[in-house]
Amino acid sequence: MEAIKTENLFDLTHTRAAELLAKTEYPWEALAGISDLILQIGETLPEERYEKRGENIWIAKSAKVAPTASITGPCIIGEETEVRHCAFIRGNALVGDHAVVGNSTELKNVILFDRVQVPHYNYVGDSILGYKSHMGAGSITSNVKSDKKLIVIHTPEGDIETGRKKIGALIGDEVEVGCGSVLNPGTIIGKCSNVYPLSSVRGCIPACSIYKKQGEIAEKNI
Repeated sequence: MEAIKTENLFDLTHTRAAELLAKTEYPWEALAGISDLILQIGETLPEERYEKRGENIWIAKSAKVAPTASITGPCIIGEETEVRHCAFIRGNALVGDHAVVGNSTELKNVILFDRVQVPHYNYVGDSILGYKSHMGAGSITSNVKSDKKLIVIHTPEGDIETGRKKIGALIGDEVEVGCGSVLNPGTIIGKCSNVYPLSSVRGCIPACSIYKKQGEIAEKNI
């Protein structure tokens, strides 16, 4: 279970959520605190670099936000980040620097580290995406089980009860998710891994792996 601990999935120097995440053993423990964290950080952001646009919405002056984007607070959009046409940010979204939130992409209760890209028709809910992670066009996080039961994290060492009804995906640094993939509730993907397009992913994927399909995961040569 060491592999899925917060400290092994993420480099916390690349997010404003470092203080919150550092207090957790497993990253899903931070999901409940995203809203309060944004409110706390927002009030401390320098006015020369950030402006407040609406209730509890802070956007870097260097960010590019399409006029058609819909943003509900609490929300922080980081520096040099691009929010494209018809993006739908539903609240509790902490978006890092140099990130891309793409056309028709929807975010809800998320932490996106710096340089994360969710650029085309993505849904990301109740999830954390690590530094430089990228979700291909049409790939989504599914954050509620079809039977509506509490989510259990399934690991090779045993199951972990989360006590949460909603968990999307916890994606480590520099992960590439292929186009059209579905990350099922409670999916965890280790650092530097790749997911084949059109995959249905569940459980825990080791770091530096190539996920081809359920039961077929290859070690990645780096």
